[in-house]
Amino acid sequence: MSFTDELHSLSKKLWDRSKSHPFIKELVSGELSEERFRYYLVQDTYYLKHFEHAHTLIIDRTDDEKLKQIQRECRSGLNEAEIVIREDFLAYYDVSEAEVNQTQIAPTPYSYTSHIYRHIHEGSLLSALCSLLPCYWLYAEIGHEFVDAHSPHKMYQAFLETYDSDGFNETLNKQISLIDELATNASDTELKEAKEAFLMSSEYELNFWEMAYTKDRWSF
Repeated sequence: MSFTDELHSLSKKLWDRSKSHPFIKELVSGELSEERFRYYLVQDTYYLKHFEHAHTLIIDRTDDEKLKQIQRECRSGLNEAEIVIREDFLAYYDVSEAEVNQTQIAPTPYSYTSHIYRHIHEGSLLSALCSLLPCYWLYAEIGHEFVDAHSPHKMYQAFLETYDSDGFNETLNKQISLIDELATNASDTELKEAKEAFLMSSEYELNFWEMAYTKDRWSF
């Protein structure tokens, strides 16, 4: 079993809860309220900005040209696919840049991005990459498993199709291969830290659906 196979196995219960969350189930059935999806988009725009920046910080941390190049490709793939498509979603729901900038960041995306930055600045390169991996891998599985259900809502179906694309899966597979390569030379302490980073991010992904579904906000 490869290191990423082990990560996948450890996260299965969490990922199953994501796939069965009302946000995903209703997105697939077309019953998800547009208000909830719109809130998700605004909060996810904040998250993706920092997710993209995380790749830049990882590039700056290493002299390994192969690792740098894969992160450049991941960052470029985000810009060419996910972030550009998100702009189409924001336009469809008439979400302006000003609205995004003026909306208070909810607790989950704030905490999730802080978790990623902690591993980038304080952890190993392996744990930093593992903190990013669930965002690629879980979304790819959701896209693959539900795209053929053909959500009756055109924007929800477009969302699923984004994560069932060849380009997105190519990016995912490069990250998986890189992580497995790094794991072969990692210490037991580094492997433990990387597993924890991956599982924490997996739980944040679950919390992200809940945040959007309940429109969670700070209490102050």
